Amino acid sequence: MPTISEQILSRLQDLFPNGAALHEPLFEGNEWQYVKECIDTHWVSSVGKFVDRFEQDLADFTGAKRAIATVNGTSALHLALILSGVKSEDEVLVPAMTFVATANAVSYCGANPHFIDISRNTLGVDSDKLDDYLAEIAEIRNDGLTWNKNTNKRIIACVPMHTFGHPVDMDSLNRVCEKWNIIIVEDAAESLGSFYKGKHTGLFGKLGVFSFNGNKIITSGGGGAIITNDEELAVRAKHLSTTAKTSNAWEFVHDEIGYNYRLPNINAALACAQLEAVPLYLKLKRHLAKKYQEIFQDLEGISIFSEPSDCSSNYWLNVLLVNKENIEYKEEILSVTNMNKIMTRPVWKLMSDLNMYKHCPSMELEISKEMESRIICLPSGVILGK
Repeated sequence: MPTISEQILSRLQDLFPNGAALHEPLFEGNEWQYVKECIDTHWVSSVGKFVDRFEQDLADFTGAKRAIATVNGTSALHLALILSGVKSEDEVLVPAMTFVATANAVSYCGANPHFIDISRNTLGVDSDKLDDYLAEIAEIRNDGLTWNKNTNKRIIACVPMHTFGHPVDMDSLNRVCEKWNIIIVEDAAESLGSFYKGKHTGLFGKLGVFSFNGNKIITSGGGGAIITNDEELAVRAKHLSTTAKTSNAWEFVHDEIGYNYRLPNINAALACAQLEAVPLYLKLKRHLAKKYQEIFQDLEGISIFSEPSDCSSNYWLNVLLVNKENIEYKEEILSVTNMNKIMTRPVWKLMSDLNMYKHCPSMELEISKEMESRIICLPSGVILGK
């Protein structure tokens, strides 16, 4: 009888006879027309109509009052943390299972990532476990802020990450963070087009952040954005992202330390065309997720992760979960699929195990460790859903 690995490979080869990349962009709309306009008019750099248009289009699509485009998702997250008041030596709650940019952005502020566990149901922050953990190690002092009793540092913010596009249980997390006076900054880098109880991800915290890297559901080559319903924060985000330059007809005057985090117009042109296609892309990606559910539904030893209840996920990356009793097959599955031109990948190494973050505070990470050992990411590009 074929092994689990052989059965998985056979079914993936039936689905993708010519092989498949993990995630690749699709350009079948107005991308060339808009980019060519930038080149023809010479408006290719940090200002231009497509930057303004993309910010408005993104705000309209997500339902946010404002969107601020940035050069990538990491810069957007860095700015969002600054705008939320994160200071040097603060602690910021970060899921241990996330892409390294989440923790890095905290470090850019001189703050310390404080790693927390995830839920099997969402692959994102487990709010109930977090609440119990804070009751053990934290206290709200006379200043109204939450302090870590062990490190004597304030715990100012929490950065939930909507893993692979699947929304975190934001109602529960908001209740916990309100109880502990902790600011929420959503890492929605992977979740454009994902909704929790009918509301787009990124709109449940003080600010939300997206990425438009080449492997995301839409891409501007690089690119990122902050969304918020707070007009004052939006104005300040735009100011800081454009080197804190004041408005002047010809002089260069900067009124504080700013950041050159502007999205170039040529990248914004690409993003505008891609955003036009989002409804189609979501349809194709959800169709691909359904295909995976169908072809693997009768295969023992593995399962396909499905969107949490009350959510509509963009299924940025589809996840195959190896059952705990079959963990020994994980490396074999990764090996045979990649050897046969079907690109699969494990999840990121836990942040708490990376050399630069081993010293950071952390809660017990039972589910994060379990999921790290079980997750295999499957080819999930938009084009594969056709």
